[in-house]
Amino acid sequence: MPLFLPQRFKGRLIVVEGIDGSGKSTQLSLLSQWLRLRGYAVAFSEWNSSPLVHDTTSRGKKKAMFTPTTFSLIHATDFADRMERYIVPLLKAGAVVCADRYAYTAFARDVVRGVDPAWVRNLYRFAVQPNLAFYFKVPLEVSLGRILGGRNALKYYEAGMDLGLSRNIEESFRLFQGRILVEYEAMIEEMGFHVIDATKSIEAQQREMRRIVVREIGRRRPPEVLGMEIPLGRAIA
Repeated sequence: MPLFLPQRFKGRLIVVEGIDGSGKSTQLSLLSQWLRLRGYAVAFSEWNSSPLVHDTTSRGKKKAMFTPTTFSLIHATDFADRMERYIVPLLKAGAVVCADRYAYTAFARDVVRGVDPAWVRNLYRFAVQPNLAFYFKVPLEVSLGRILGGRNALKYYEAGMDLGLSRNIEESFRLFQGRILVEYEAMIEEMGFHVIDATKSIEAQQREMRRIVVREIGRRRPPEVLGMEIPLGRAIA
């Protein structure tokens, strides 16, 4: 049985995945800009961003109320709302939807928190199959250096403090991200991820993404445009 529903709409769904600090958000932003320049209607969707559950999620995080299962369910509710109200209508309209994280994030994080893998995957069977899924592969120490060097403080759930891995929040973050990395690596072949070496320069990563998009989705301009100068956007995240 297929994991997701088939993508039968006019639009295209492109998703990026990776551990925190992999650079995926920067690359997706650059790709979105490039697609707009090529004449595509582009929309953006971000993990855990639905207004439907925003207040509930914020309150639960502040009071550290979530169990692994309730945390999984609240994220699935957020995802379902964005899928129904935003992603699917845009795909039907023919837009390219660029998603910063998709159901694969739940498959990694929720499982690390101890939720049954089969249960989590069944929970997201309503999701639409992406046309392209990029995984930004980066060594743990490199990603941690990027995150810890650019943050004033880590958040409780972000660092996996609810798992009791360590009383030190930075060490807990390190252990949590390491376990998530293992889950992502195990999904590469199964999910058909296009793996991007996230240790390369921003420009080199973006060129590789563009080549894959042109090959898999099609092009409207000559291939020379792939080598054009990239307008660098926000910081790596």
